[in-house]
Amino acid sequence: MSQAKGDRRERELVNALDEAGFAVMRAPASGSATDRELPDVLAGDGELFYAIEAKSSAGDPIYLTGEEVEALTYFAQNFGAKPRIGVRFDREDWYFFHPADLHVTDGGNYRVKKETAIAEGIDFPEFVGESEKVTLEDVDEEGIDDGPDEEILRVLNAVKQGTMELEEAAELLE
Repeated sequence: MSQAKGDRRERELVNALDEAGFAVMRAPASGSATDRELPDVLAGDGELFYAIEAKSSAGDPIYLTGEEVEALTYFAQNFGAKPRIGVRFDREDWYFFHPADLHVTDGGNYRVKKETAIAEGIDFPEFVGESEKVTLEDVDEEGIDDGPDEEILRVLNAVKQGTMELEEAAELLE
């Protein structure tokens, strides 16, 4: 049952990447169809090239063996692609990680929790270059969150003191 669900999720990812303009190929039964370890999905758009190991879960943490991650990294390096782990939890979107960004367990395996995927993973639109994630920390570091502009404060004060009409203030602030 879980193998069929995993296959369905991989096809879902392939279709989404195709719709986003990527040339994409799924390696069915990757790992068992050949002696060579292959990624689940290869995708490229002329600028970005990915070798993706895709994993899905109903809600439990997703685990990858050290060998899976090592094989993905080795293949991606030799192929000229970026290695990525794609994870999808039920009722959530796809999230992507570079293998180095995953939690390594004491046993040398890799783990992704649902909360971690949502909070720290790259979502699909950012992964395919349609958007860029901006965090609250980014906003604070860029100084964007420093409060209102001086000019805006002067106009609002003038309206408050009755020295400027609301319509004039609206025109100035457009």
